[in-house]
Amino acid sequence: MRILLAEDERSLSKALVKIFEINNYSVDAVYNGEDALTYLETEVYDAVVLDIMMPKFNGIDVLKIARCKNIDVPVLFLTAKSEIDDIVEGLDSGANDYLTKPFDTKELLARIRAMTRPRECSSNILKFGNISLNRSTYELSSGNKSFRLANKEFQMMEMLMINPNQIISVERFMEKIWGFDTDAEINVVWVYISYLRKKLKALNADIKIKALRNAGYTLEKAYD
Repeated sequence: MRILLAEDERSLSKALVKIFEINNYSVDAVYNGEDALTYLETEVYDAVVLDIMMPKFNGIDVLKIARCKNIDVPVLFLTAKSEIDDIVEGLDSGANDYLTKPFDTKELLARIRAMTRPRECSSNILKFGNISLNRSTYELSSGNKSFRLANKEFQMMEMLMINPNQIISVERFMEKIWGFDTDAEINVVWVYISYLRKKLKALNADIKIKALRNAGYTLEKAYD
């Protein structure tokens, strides 16, 4: 899952990036409203964490412009502006949530999970076949056996389990997990698919990741 973080205080931005990455999010960090808007217009994100008081464009203006351009990514304002009128203005400008500084890390992560949770999948546990993926602990499990997935393993498995029996292209994996401007080679997707296949085999999964030539990958029930 990719997050755009727009926070002009560099030390706080650095700390937030570390928090998000530890919790299996990929993060692009910008430090002013102009760059935030540019990234929103050119990249694809699952969530945006947006400060209000930033140089060039403030967060309210960034969000209003984005919404006018039909960019409907979930947005959380993370700001020191804590008056009721500030909160109302933030929500009325199109934000999905509003959290004031100082904040608790657990609450921030919970709010991001809540606003990015697919409507068709309200649980933190994804299930397909005899396999479960816990979106809070990042554990892939079957019966009493489990593996805690690394960051990109988790993101790929999450995409597959949210979209079972649907083809996900290599380009889509790269776009959602590594980003457009990544230096990673496209074969990195195959490498992580290989890791996941080994874990599914070790779990005696009755599902499999199938490769479709020149199309991508799909998660399907395994049949003997």
